[in-house]
Amino acid sequence: MNDQDLLRYSRHILLDEWDVVGQSRVSTGHALVIGAGGLGCPAAMFLASAGVGTITLADHDRVDLTNLQRQIGHTTASVDELKVASLANTLRAINPTITVHTIAEKLSGDALNRAVAAADVVLDCTDLFGARHAINRACIAARKPLVSGAAIRFDGQVSVFDSRDATSPCYHCIYPESDSFEETRCAEMGVFAPLVGIVGSLQAAEALKLLSGLQGGEALCGRLLTIDAKTMDIATMRFCRDASCAVCGRH
Repeated sequence: MNDQDLLRYSRHILLDEWDVVGQSRVSTGHALVIGAGGLGCPAAMFLASAGVGTITLADHDRVDLTNLQRQIGHTTASVDELKVASLANTLRAINPTITVHTIAEKLSGDALNRAVAAADVVLDCTDLFGARHAINRACIAARKPLVSGAAIRFDGQVSVFDSRDATSPCYHCIYPESDSFEETRCAEMGVFAPLVGIVGSLQAAEALKLLSGLQGGEALCGRLLTIDAKTMDIATMRFCRDASCAVCGRH
């Protein structure tokens, strides 16, 4: 790191649990953020400000006027632009020293597997269960830690699934895939704008802890943090790995 880096990241470096070693790890880290919407915007913005060396954004969608109520990485001027292009511009404005890659497609199959394998940590900022399960499978196959977030109406949740840890459950352990499950999106149910900021920021915090190797830190692995934004009740529930899980049980 040069003098400018030491100055830019000084408030993190001053933390004994982080220091120069942690910052160096973050600066050489690669985060894959899947979804450039309500969760992906604040998550990616904090990763950029913290100096994550490479951030890859994946999303096929374009910015819509209805997004601007909560997707803080986009502006009115970016309506109709690809979300990854709009958010990439925001990240580069926050921190021009990092590298930002964009994938303007709905990741699936081999493309998803390649993107996950190239990253050090994956943030699932999508809003569809099918996508979440696909990302979970890809992370297990590549043995990459997954930081998962979700928000709908006034309810949010965050967890970490790390297949490198033999005791860690995977997403499927907690939410088994089912053909009968009905997808629910914020476009149909609504979502409280600050909630996605809270959840996305928590995802960034968990990703940064993983990348930096935070001394004395503990990831939300095997734990599900839930938030009720109406009452601001925050709870943490513990989950064990399902030995018979159809996804991680084979690994």
